[in-house]
Amino acid sequence: MRNMHVAALAMMLGLASVPVAAHHSGSMFEPEKTVTMTGVVKEFQYTNPHSWLIVTVANDDGTTSTWGFEAEGPSTLLRAGIRKSDFSPGTEITITGRPMRDGRTAAYWVNAVRASDGKEFNPGAGFQVEGADKGSF
Repeated sequence: MRNMHVAALAMMLGLASVPVAAHHSGSMFEPEKTVTMTGVVKEFQYTNPHSWLIVTVANDDGTTSTWGFEAEGPSTLLRAGIRKSDFSPGTEITITGRPMRDGRTAAYWVNAVRASDGKEFNPGAGFQVEGADKGSF
């Protein structure tokens, strides 16, 4: 009977994790291709579960486009050293991301360089946990 309870609990936990994995899927972004552009920060939505850096980019024909660059939430960004105040409206940046597969003006944020001081911001650095290789979990 105990084994049946353990098996039922394991199954319930497994089923509960499926929506979480689906929510964090990056399948809408190109896995290999990147785009790099220079623009001006319009807004930094520093929110859970995902943050968005909204950037106005000048097109070759003189018009502008608004691009959204997705990143993880504030706790992951903070671990990467990225604060909301780093990208106030009007901040000039060069940003690289993995574009949407369907061609919409959005991408997964890979790296950004602030024009005023050349500082680089890599949101992926927030996934690295210090001491993880030493069994500190």
